Amino acid sequence: MNLYNRLSNAESIEILEKSGEERLILSFYKYFKIKNLSIFRNYLFSSWSKIGVLGRIYVADEGINAQLSLPKKKLSSFTSELDQVDPLKGIRLNFAIKNSTKSFLKLKIKVRKQIVVDGIQDKNFDPTNVGKHLNAIEFNKILSEKGTSCIDMRNHYESEIGHFIGATTPNVDSFKESINFIDKKFKNENRNKKILLYCTGGIRCEKASAYLKFKGFKNVFQLDGGIINYVHQLKNNNFKNKFIGKNFVFDNRLSEKITNDVISNCHQCGSKSDNHVNCSNVACNLLFIQCDRCNESLNGCCSIDCLNINNLSLEEQKNLRKGEKTSKRIYKKT
Repeated sequence: MNLYNRLSNAESIEILEKSGEERLILSFYKYFKIKNLSIFRNYLFSSWSKIGVLGRIYVADEGINAQLSLPKKKLSSFTSELDQVDPLKGIRLNFAIKNSTKSFLKLKIKVRKQIVVDGIQDKNFDPTNVGKHLNAIEFNKILSEKGTSCIDMRNHYESEIGHFIGATTPNVDSFKESINFIDKKFKNENRNKKILLYCTGGIRCEKASAYLKFKGFKNVFQLDGGIINYVHQLKNNNFKNKFIGKNFVFDNRLSEKITNDVISNCHQCGSKSDNHVNCSNVACNLLFIQCDRCNESLNGCCSIDCLNINNLSLEEQKNLRKGEKTSKRIYKKT
């Protein structure tokens, strides 16, 4: 059996459209020791591809981080597959607020050194000794307490479009930078200080809370299930929502609207906007915020230079890209 998806995006879209199946978007993570990564990775690909799973999954010897979609009718089959792996049996799944057929186009399961790159060098660090998990109501209570420091453990381009009221939103591009930020921020802080952490689904807070405990902090708390779980609890319970704006997500949707507040601006003209796009020039692919007016005038490009390249024929664009290495690029916050 082929253990890699060889379809193009166009072919995947055609298959998804023809199927007409309703799909669910979900995510989960788990820190646990994996001995043979290649065997584990291939096992997941083989079993999940048979039930139509698409998504981006990272496995490392420290655990798994999964963001995926699957046919709604296959959910029970998927949970049964998860139950075949002891550490994943009964694992909580974070379901998206809104679903989309084309959130993911391929099944990609990649072996990494870490499921979340942290930059922590001390071999005595124990990522399993984590802070206290809080439900949404408990989170709100501690957030409102005087003296609590609430830190958004996401990247700046995520918190820019939405965050909890009163939270510190570091100007960082990676989780590794977030670890450096909290290291410096709390270096000389009282070890009894209350520190409240949150992220999208919980995986980054899990490791960050363990790091703060490793540094001697006694009162470390994290939002259980992250923003995604918070919003689901918000819908099912009567309590005040303290999150404003959108929640950034790492699939083709790019965000989920939580409130109608637009707290960010177009990176080109400065008008109010919270729509993330990738530059239409595939050689650039810059992730940035663009309002509808700029999107129309620049055809989804981040600059005039990219617009000019995007207006060239596909053959001319390919010739320009020859020998060039492209990687994920994001708008840098000044």
